[in-house]
Amino acid sequence: MTKQEIFEQMKTLWDDFEKNHNATTKVSDSKARKAIGEIKKLVTEYRAASVAEGKL
Repeated sequence: MTKQEIFEQMKTLWDDFEKNHNATTKVSDSKARKAIGEIKKLVTEYRAASVAEGKL
């Protein structure tokens, strides 16, 4: 996956996180935590892609 593709996924997840963070239900809190957890996973992939693309 390229840096740009990862960025787009992170952006989508951030939008989901923000929407659920501002909601007031337990389900929305759970969805917000899930989205931020997925962003955390993508950060590592983004770093690897960034380094790889920087070596080109």
